[in-house]
Amino acid sequence: HDTAALIELQRLNVLQNAASEKYLSDKKATDQELRSEYETQVAALPRLEYHARHILVATEDFAKKLVTQLEKGAKFEDLAKRESMDGSKDQGGDLQWFTPDRMVKPFADAVVALKPGEYTHTPVNTQFGWHIIKLEDTRELQAPAFDQVKQRLEQMVQAKKFKAYQDELMKTAKVEKTGAEKPKS
Repeated sequence: HDTAALIELQRLNVLQNAASEKYLSDKKATDQELRSEYETQVAALPRLEYHARHILVATEDFAKKLVTQLEKGAKFEDLAKRESMDGSKDQGGDLQWFTPDRMVKPFADAVVALKPGEYTHTPVNTQFGWHIIKLEDTRELQAPAFDQVKQRLEQMVQAKKFKAYQDELMKTAKVEKTGAEKPKS
């Protein structure tokens, strides 16, 4: 029974892919459509990248003790190497460059609120534990060149075209009951 269902699913996938290819065969994305999609995608990108370090510990109390040590002049990197539970500890808590969307929300929100050189004086709680975060620097995010992402843009534009076509089909589809349902016993 499961095998029959899987075969039917494969058949439907093949049919959908064939329908998609047939529909899109004469609807190649124009350069203008690609440029438009590129602008849309670039506009959605974060404007800045962040370079931060963190110290990750298990409890809020311990995190607060470390903040006190930082306030008394302890070096962030040294504390991270000694106390952090995170894999970045060997690099002094260095997380390299990242965009906020790559981090869990409480962490990202804390990083974005800092100025370069500042650290969180209140530990930040995430599902991983308690973080003390230090922002090293920010920089403008460089969007990838159009030519670098042209193939991916073509896929995106084609997928949107087919989705619009499918939506249109669904709007105009007529569904009829065929009476093939099993009678209730």
